[in-house]
Amino acid sequence: MIENSVYRVPSSFRDLSGFVYYKNGMLLRQINNSVADDYNDLMQSGLYDELVLKGYLLPHEEVSIEQSYNSEAMAVIQPDFVPFISYPYEWSFSQLKDAALTTINIQKIALDYNMSLKDASGFNIQFLQGSPILIDTLSFEKYKDGSPWIAYRQFCQHFLAPLALMALVDVRTQFLLRSYIDGLPLDLVSNLLPKKSYLNLGLLTHIHMHARMQNRYAKEYSTGGDLQNKMPKEKQRVLLDSLYNTVKALSWQSSGTEWAQYYNETNYSQKAFDNKHEFIKNSFLNISPKPKIVWDLGANNGEFSRFMNDYEVLSVAMDSDPAAVEQNYCLSKKEKNSFMLPLFMDLTNPSPALGWSSNERSSLLERGPADMVLALALVHHLSLSNNVPFYKLAEFFSQIGSWLVIEFIPKTDSQVKKLIHNRKDDLSWYNRHNFEKEFEKLFSVINKIKIKDSDRVIYFMKKNEKDS
Repeated sequence: MIENSVYRVPSSFRDLSGFVYYKNGMLLRQINNSVADDYNDLMQSGLYDELVLKGYLLPHEEVSIEQSYNSEAMAVIQPDFVPFISYPYEWSFSQLKDAALTTINIQKIALDYNMSLKDASGFNIQFLQGSPILIDTLSFEKYKDGSPWIAYRQFCQHFLAPLALMALVDVRTQFLLRSYIDGLPLDLVSNLLPKKSYLNLGLLTHIHMHARMQNRYAKEYSTGGDLQNKMPKEKQRVLLDSLYNTVKALSWQSSGTEWAQYYNETNYSQKAFDNKHEFIKNSFLNISPKPKIVWDLGANNGEFSRFMNDYEVLSVAMDSDPAAVEQNYCLSKKEKNSFMLPLFMDLTNPSPALGWSSNERSSLLERGPADMVLALALVHHLSLSNNVPFYKLAEFFSQIGSWLVIEFIPKTDSQVKKLIHNRKDDLSWYNRHNFEKEFEKLFSVINKIKIKDSDRVIYFMKKNEKDS
């Protein structure tokens, strides 16, 4: 961000109550006069303090009104920094589930303070220090007696609907959220769910009947209405309990995918495993200044970047296998690893820029670069399974990080033999010499070793200054 510049964040335009922008390198949120009462109620009622104390709401500090973007401001706040923005279509099943339960818990607490969430978008939740947290301070409004939960439909479309499909149909249906960034249409979800879902009272109520009512009263919805009529606060609590229990009961077992048991079936000896760990850690410790964020690409369950928690360095651990991402998240929760962010990411088709004018949701590359990149047991998959040449790999890695630890696995390795056993084309180009030749055009090799008890070679590289 250029100093002395003012830049409005493209995704922050839908909420008329305020928006996010950068000014002089600071990320700020303007709060407009139109929501002064709601903001003051949030801050003075005790709701803000309780939500921050529970880790449910991103803390902020108020700054001078002189930092405002325009004259409509009644206040300006500086939220705590979120080092990496992720999206619901990149989360594992349990991440999306935890984000859903957190949203319901926030609404329950808000009602205790006579306030209510007016938004229940999945994009308002981020993962910070291992846990879901609401980042939209302006999502709250004063509760009106007898009013329904205005965000009920949005919650069902952003959370319950994709979770139900992931649990009961196929975990990969989550990626429909890429196409429907305003939430999955409930009539579509109702049609895709199996008939047995009608026996689930929560899904019957909040998906199937909800979808039918949406279609029946489409005109009311199109004019901003809601299917819920007058709803006393206690009745709304019953609704929230029903949603909570429905979400809580959904489950998905992270097994049966290609790489779910990778480290149980790998051809590494313990000596090779330890040697690889040692090389990665020593490379990390030799970087100055210390990295703040590391991208672990093809991370599986995050085995080789878990140690970064000890150094309070965020590891964004990406993998294309939903079971591996799920296992990583559940293990990180169990370990209370605050600096691991598991994400689903297929590097051959990474998250693109989406939304209005293609800049509401940032692409993967737009969220970089990282300080350090790990690419372990990855090159052969990209080059042999997906026909990405070495020069393309070198270009990609040079775009996303300054420091790189990367592993080359030759054709003599048993894992590579499995990939190519039916290949009839000429693979003579796939060799260590050609790999090094292409990467040394953009990187300087700081160190490299042949991993013990294997033919694999691991490299520690730095991006050439002229390419920075």
